Amino acid sequence: MFQNLGDGTYFHSGLLAIRAAVAAGSNITYKILYNDAVAMTGGQAVDGTLTVPDIARQVAAENVGRVVLVSDDPDRVYPGGLPDGLERRPRNDLVAIEKELREISGVTVLIYDQVCAAEKRRRRKRGTFPDPAKRMYINPMACEGCGDCSVQSNCVSIVPLETPFGRKRAVDQSSCNKDYSCAEGFCPSFVTVRGGGLRKRSDGDKTAEIDRRIADLPEPDRAGGDSAYHTLIGGIGGTGVVTTGALLGMAAHIEGRAANILDITGLSQKNGTVFSHVSIAADASELHSARIGAGEADLLLGCDLVVAGGAEALGTVARGRTRAVVNNSLVPTYAFQQSPDIDFRQRDFIRSIDSLLGDDAVAMIAASRIVSACLGDKVTANSFLLGYACQAGLLPVGIPALHAAMRLNGVSVEANLRAFGLGRLVQHEPSFADRFERPDEGTRQQTLDEILQRRVEWLTEYQDAAYAERYTDYVRQVASAERALAPGQSGLAEAVASNLAKLMAYKDEYEVARLLTSDTFRRQLDEQFDGDYTVSYNLAPPLIAARDPETGHGIKREFGPWLRPLLVLLQHLKFLRGTPLDLFGRTAERRNERRLIGEYRQAVDAAIAVLTPDSHELVVAIANLPEQIRGYGHVKERSIARARTSLADLQAKLAANTKGAPKSQVTADEPQEEPL
Repeated sequence: MFQNLGDGTYFHSGLLAIRAAVAAGSNITYKILYNDAVAMTGGQAVDGTLTVPDIARQVAAENVGRVVLVSDDPDRVYPGGLPDGLERRPRNDLVAIEKELREISGVTVLIYDQVCAAEKRRRRKRGTFPDPAKRMYINPMACEGCGDCSVQSNCVSIVPLETPFGRKRAVDQSSCNKDYSCAEGFCPSFVTVRGGGLRKRSDGDKTAEIDRRIADLPEPDRAGGDSAYHTLIGGIGGTGVVTTGALLGMAAHIEGRAANILDITGLSQKNGTVFSHVSIAADASELHSARIGAGEADLLLGCDLVVAGGAEALGTVARGRTRAVVNNSLVPTYAFQQSPDIDFRQRDFIRSIDSLLGDDAVAMIAASRIVSACLGDKVTANSFLLGYACQAGLLPVGIPALHAAMRLNGVSVEANLRAFGLGRLVQHEPSFADRFERPDEGTRQQTLDEILQRRVEWLTEYQDAAYAERYTDYVRQVASAERALAPGQSGLAEAVASNLAKLMAYKDEYEVARLLTSDTFRRQLDEQFDGDYTVSYNLAPPLIAARDPETGHGIKREFGPWLRPLLVLLQHLKFLRGTPLDLFGRTAERRNERRLIGEYRQAVDAAIAVLTPDSHELVVAIANLPEQIRGYGHVKERSIARARTSLADLQAKLAANTKGAPKSQVTADEPQEEPL
């Protein structure tokens, strides 16, 4: 058995559990998580002075069978020193150590020394924790959207990036804890950026204009009067929901008004649900309960769409009473890490709020996107929402008191004041933010011509114009067949256009080199970072990479900036692709990728041979199967196996639907490589 035990719990009672387990002769490993904060309820300091050496000595004195210290810096020097003979191992060995400890009878202890991730981020903002000048960045075109980076890191700072080439991944630099485990995903798209800093996209002229416009805003009305006014603030952990409630409470205190605040944090350190119930009145006698009851909320301030549209938040609202101001910039939850293709159901959450309150009572604002575009960083989005609600006359406290509360808070004061003012400005003049929002092309349905234009350009750069022409000719044939055999229906040609290009432009060494050294990628880096920074590459070249002795998979390593000239040279050798001189093309992985092109065309041809209006949906599903084929190396191998299984199932359904239609000749045993 393995049992997690936080350092705070260990201090106040957990040691007694270890002592009892030793006395009982239990077969158990205690994993003592020394994260230096009470992470479960908001990051308070641990009520005690125990250090890692203290814990190691204590558990050893309790006669446990074996003690191992695991940390991201196993060579760290601890004040006072560690007990003699204490085994120290790097974090990457964690799974191997757990397997070793499970074989030992009796009680063993694994001390895991790592500051809580969200607490680490907080301390860096305060300047009390080292902030390494190192960040990870994902090349979106090299990314396959496989999600292996999320599997390796379980990090909610890996977010979806919708592009015209499908869903990719990106690192949310504003919430990144610099854990770097995401780079262990088997993918060459991660680059390491050292030096420089995050670029603030706002410029002086834009900021000056915003400040001038804010100064000219009219004074808003105030909500509530003397009676109690109830505001429910809902969002996710680690984004400042509790701070937002505290700002309202402090503003009320500054004005001499009474306030009740109840924070419900639970398991919410990061990306869990957080609520702040804030009730404000002229006199404390008007405040009867800290928690806002059913239908009692006057304002729902939704810092996150998922939380605001959930049952707990909507249980406090009532049509005709409650007004809502909601950030509709949806934040992916932990579920995205487990299901990379999850539908975030943004419209469903919006619809649930609108249906309860009515359209006129709800303001949906892309707060995160607006703040990021106008001010360069979305971390002040909650202050923007406060400003929006204030200008709409939905807050029971005035602007001077809110400004004073932000100054007293002492964290990013000017940034929060400006975001607050920007929220007021956007509420008063909604069109102001339109010019700062970049259109999100990745979420828009593309026409066949748009898909073809992008893919033809892509395939021409990938190989040459003749290669792209072969692609275009085939897609046009499919489009013609669809019009003839399933008149009035669409989607097949678009599916083939997207998926055939994906297979034809498989990411071999030449293509990865091109993507990592392209001018487009350099511009993307320059938009994200400024200053004197360098770029390193995290790769596992198939021909030279070391192999994991347990799995046989290639092991990634970091290659410094010196590799770039070699990558530039390599991308110019793409004319060797698929020829007898292509060393990389002889590997099983590359041969399989070329084979997939022919398999796909065979499968589509066989499906079109029996295409009817009734079977159209099944044929489109077959055409979309390459969407499942993602990743590199062993990750891609698994996805190919799943796609082939799905193909067999769909072909069986198609045969049943068309009553004895000819089956595809595609098999895994006798595939043909597509010539280049």
